[in-house]
Amino acid sequence: MKKLALVFLLSICAAAQSNLSPAVKEFLKIDAPTVALTHIRVLDGTGAAARDDQTIIISGGKISSIGPSASTPAPQGAQVVDGTGRSAIPGLVGMHDHLFYPAGGFTYHNMQESFPRLYLASGVTTIRTTGSIEPYSDLELKKLIESGKMIGPKMWVTGPYLEGKDAFIPQLHQIGSPQEARDMVDFWVAQGVTSFKAYNTLTREELGAAIQQAHKHNIKLTGHLCSVTFPEAIALGIDDLEHGIEVDTEFAPDKKPDVCPDSAFSDQTLGNVEASDPRIQALIKNLVAHHVAVTSTLPVFEPDVCGRPALQQRVLDAMSPEANKDYLARRVRICIPKPGAPAPKGAHNLKLEEDFEHAFSKAGGLLLAGEDPTGIGGTLAGFGDQREVELLVEAGFTPIEAIHIATSNGAEFLGESERIGTLVAGKQADVVVVKGDPSKNINDIENVELVFKDGVGFDSAKLIDSVRGLVGIR
Repeated sequence: MKKLALVFLLSICAAAQSNLSPAVKEFLKIDAPTVALTHIRVLDGTGAAARDDQTIIISGGKISSIGPSASTPAPQGAQVVDGTGRSAIPGLVGMHDHLFYPAGGFTYHNMQESFPRLYLASGVTTIRTTGSIEPYSDLELKKLIESGKMIGPKMWVTGPYLEGKDAFIPQLHQIGSPQEARDMVDFWVAQGVTSFKAYNTLTREELGAAIQQAHKHNIKLTGHLCSVTFPEAIALGIDDLEHGIEVDTEFAPDKKPDVCPDSAFSDQTLGNVEASDPRIQALIKNLVAHHVAVTSTLPVFEPDVCGRPALQQRVLDAMSPEANKDYLARRVRICIPKPGAPAPKGAHNLKLEEDFEHAFSKAGGLLLAGEDPTGIGGTLAGFGDQREVELLVEAGFTPIEAIHIATSNGAEFLGESERIGTLVAGKQADVVVVKGDPSKNINDIENVELVFKDGVGFDSAKLIDSVRGLVGIR
């Protein structure tokens, strides 16, 4: 009976791999029905301490067992991969991972080829797009990935931005009434999206209508808000808030009801606020009491600090020449204050955001991890997710805690904890193999060598090399 069960599992895995197109198979590093990762360090994403010298058995697209190498033999016929000097972590769950990239001004283009490959190459096996510029493209890409015709992570497609009048981005539809907000939710649920994101100029009435309609479909709604403050959104029943305290306009001196204040686009509003401020402490209690998650996107704020992040050749190599030139020029401009302007507050605001997120999490809030590949163009798919984990450590989390936030917490919010987010027997084999020990040096999370998605092992370096010079083009 056990032998028949094993044959059945192996046949499932073989069938899954046979569905992959030749263009996808070109990037496979491990193509076997059963794999044994031996003598590897396991950081399982649960928050538990790292375990040395473990063996992970992958079969049928799932983790069949994990245990000490001395007592966990590789099954007969398994492909054995020696993990000495390496660590295994769960596939990252990117909770603010767009498929678009800035194209200059307030325009954005979808990166249908480069971004899916970069996400997967960096160990991001699941993404929530958290706002779509081209929702039909995102939905079709999801189908192509699931059918094995294209490479990329598992996708949770967020509908087009729910935006109000006077939108800052001309590519966005502008909602003009609560009924139109409800209609838009209904339409895009029917197309297959699995979440929604409210944006800057939506009014409280429109936002409330959208939240109620999304909840009727058992779908969650998050927001990058401006016209509506965080406390107002919490009262309306929002599920998640993007970016954290940096975009909460309750602190803006010129805030008026249902209007996005001009000061929201200045770095001065929070320039003298500290995390100990009673208003921030009250906000944290409010968020936790109403079970509203917060999505951290520290990498998109870091470039507001002169000279940060450190320039990485891999980031520059991935960009097209034009994107590269534009990014470097914008970095320089950040370091040159305008004559007569107040001193930049980027460094203070980044530290404030880190302190807020740390305090929110320690108070019992569900902190999610994302990257937001927009800003000045230096936050690239996948690379930004890795940087997010590093910045969480800078914010005061231990490496083990940061990995837990970037894996298990995202799975929990998506309702996928039984399938993904941790390395546990019975779950999908979304396993990232990195050289080094991220539990001691979090920067080792960048040293990805092998990424398993549902038990299929992809070559990280080959994927990255395949999109050299493409970011900004496609």
